[in-house]
Amino acid sequence: MTTPDRAVASLPGMDENTVRSSAQMVGDALVAGNVDAVIGYLSPELQRNPGEIVAMLPLPATSTEIVSVEHATSAVVVVLRVVGETAEDELQTRWKDRDGEPRIVEVSHLSRTEREGPAAGAEGEGADGAEGAQDGAGGGGSS
Repeated sequence: MTTPDRAVASLPGMDENTVRSSAQMVGDALVAGNVDAVIGYLSPELQRNPGEIVAMLPLPATSTEIVSVEHATSAVVVVLRVVGETAEDELQTRWKDRDGEPRIVEVSHLSRTEREGPAAGAEGEGADGAEGAQDGAGGGGSS
């Protein structure tokens, strides 16, 4: 784990506490069922087509937890565990500065664990692995 207030050199205003707070607000919004608030934390590029991101989420969510916050070269990477009624997912979110605010620029689906829930008749494979959505900001650019 890194120092709580360490900033990413290429991303002014993107200290760990700021990103962690934003990620927690995303988690709280998921539990509250406020998908519009979650979409508000997406980069403008991802906001143009949020369906792909929303489809990754085990909705309705019953709880969320920040698993890790790490600094990458040009972004802050947050792994968020989202527990729903029928599945528990781990999502990797990549945050970058967009107009002075931390925004999600990429979401990757790391894992899914199926849970026995109230609608136990639903059969289907969980989506594991390499699903993801990006805004095209890529790994090495500076914004």
